[in-house]
Amino acid sequence: MMSTSRLPLFFYAILLVPLVSHSLVLQRDPYVLHDCSTSGNVSSNSTFRANLNTLISNFSSNTQINYGFYSFSAGEGTNKVYATGFCRADLTTTDCSTCVNNSARELLKLCPNEKEGIMWYMNCTVRYSNNSILGVIEFTPTQALVAGLVSNLTESNEVLKTLFYDLRVGASAGGDFGKVAVGNANYKSQNSMIYGLMQCSPDLSEIDCSNCLVRAQSYFQDCCSKYAGVRILAPSCNLRIETEQFYGSTLVESLPSLSPPPAPAKSISPPPLVQNTNTYSSYLIFTGKGSNSSKTIITIVVVIIFVVIITCICICICISLRVRKQRKKAKSKLKFVDEISSTESLHFHFPTIRVATDNFSDANKIGQGGFGVVYKGRLSNGQEIAVKRLSPGSGQGDLEFKNEILLVAKLQHRNLVKLRGFCLEGCERLLIYEFVPNGSLDQVIFDPTKRAYLDWQTRYKIIEGIARGLLYLHEDSRLRIIHRDLKTSNILLDDEMNPKIADFGLARLVILDQTHINTNRIVGTYGYMAPEYAYHGHFSVKSDVFSFGVLVLEMICGQKNSYFRNEENGEDLLTYAWTNWRNMTASNIIDPILGVGSTIEIIRCIHIGLLCVQENAADRLTMASVVLMLNSNSITLSVPSRPAFFIHSNVEPDSQSDQSILLASTNDASITALHPR
Repeated sequence: MMSTSRLPLFFYAILLVPLVSHSLVLQRDPYVLHDCSTSGNVSSNSTFRANLNTLISNFSSNTQINYGFYSFSAGEGTNKVYATGFCRADLTTTDCSTCVNNSARELLKLCPNEKEGIMWYMNCTVRYSNNSILGVIEFTPTQALVAGLVSNLTESNEVLKTLFYDLRVGASAGGDFGKVAVGNANYKSQNSMIYGLMQCSPDLSEIDCSNCLVRAQSYFQDCCSKYAGVRILAPSCNLRIETEQFYGSTLVESLPSLSPPPAPAKSISPPPLVQNTNTYSSYLIFTGKGSNSSKTIITIVVVIIFVVIITCICICICISLRVRKQRKKAKSKLKFVDEISSTESLHFHFPTIRVATDNFSDANKIGQGGFGVVYKGRLSNGQEIAVKRLSPGSGQGDLEFKNEILLVAKLQHRNLVKLRGFCLEGCERLLIYEFVPNGSLDQVIFDPTKRAYLDWQTRYKIIEGIARGLLYLHEDSRLRIIHRDLKTSNILLDDEMNPKIADFGLARLVILDQTHINTNRIVGTYGYMAPEYAYHGHFSVKSDVFSFGVLVLEMICGQKNSYFRNEENGEDLLTYAWTNWRNMTASNIIDPILGVGSTIEIIRCIHIGLLCVQENAADRLTMASVVLMLNSNSITLSVPSRPAFFIHSNVEPDSQSDQSILLASTNDASITALHPR
């Protein structure tokens, strides 16, 4: 029997079919999608526009990289224009040239005054900019087109996980047709096939191509995993799956086979695609027999009366359901408060915190992150506190809020930040912590001036403290907790420079004998994320160990992993450290500020850090082993293998907020950037 919650939808579907969702409608335009940047405008008679017109008119006559890729520039100085274009690899030269020319001319019409624009045709991508874009990874703007629904979402996720991994590896490695890979997989329960393609702009490096496709896959998981036909379109890469083979036999014959060959495909067109737009395409047609006009009028009147009656019924049902939902939500909220309050006497009244922070004045503002603002406060008894005020539109919901309260309230360790309390009144959600006077570690270790105050003894003390705090979370506390977002900005320093691990909004509680957990919701920060978590959603205590290893290497070299790139060979920090350690030139990675003292101890810490960032999680150290190695030089260390493939964030550093978050929603991880007090 149909539930009451679905009755309104049922009746409207009968009477008003076909209604079309505001976010998904049939695509009828000759192109797929375009985007005109709002970063800057130019006039139609400007030199920049003239250079752009010249560039577009001669677009397809310039080929620089390889088959199907076009790139060149026109003009000088601030009026210089750069443009690139690339086609799906199985297009002929003629078809590719036609697609690029058509899309480029159409883009000029759609973006008449903008300095940047991009056009996605069905089989090619064209973009122009006033900034150099050759070899530069760009993932925004990103668009998704979808069609049809999968019948078994669980099986689809499992099948696509393997297929996407193979496609990403194949596309990143490149080949005769550039950075593209195709393949297929079998849905056993349906005895059907799914066909996939991943492609990057050929000018990208192997690492940048892989990073772009990782983000495309993450975007797919967030928005479109329930659809059978999907296209994820980004400036530097794209992803596509269909239930019918949509790519030519040239690619199948020329590229390495990623899966068993499918049965001969039927010669039919791919399913229709739909896009996110505000245009509506819906029609309502009534047909019937009979020529008597009075009969027709009576029929129309009866139908109208019937529609009005059913509409009234539906409205009443909707109102009733809404009232029930609000009552249930209010009851759940009261239960939530009672659950927290019963754990510890931590509840603060909002007026108390408002007075303590001088009504949340800007003078008391000490930091801002993805979930809100942090204020310094002083209670009536003179105790100093730090108040995280979550913004109403932040990504952190009641689940993360409850997480942070229930977890941190039960944790007692000198290297974990202490939660003083919380406030949940109306739309206000506040977390009250102990005040830590020296701010976050990232504001010291990555500052060219401030890190000079961190000699090796202080850095070693910080590394040891973080290790002890993680060991407590993993093994010594009453609960086994995986932090999932360990990084320098989540390490606070007290007045004696003792480290305190903070920000448990993403932490997960696990069973003591549970080895790992799978999740489709990947959250965390680029540069600190273990590869098995970023690629497959597998996380364990070894995920935190990987983050700790990255943090150790950052402490030694004084540079952030996300922005480190060796100019000679493009190595990231992890690979650079491993290469120098293997070549017995580990001193190259040591921060020059540290001088020559304690070199043996520093190199041993580099060795420990490399053992923590092994690609295979099973090869990484446990935190118990790390603490033991840090406290005893007599323990022999094993030889580390090459570290995991690094995932770049490609986000510029920002003193106010670290936004390099891996998730389709950019505010899905708790970030708190604290300014020095």
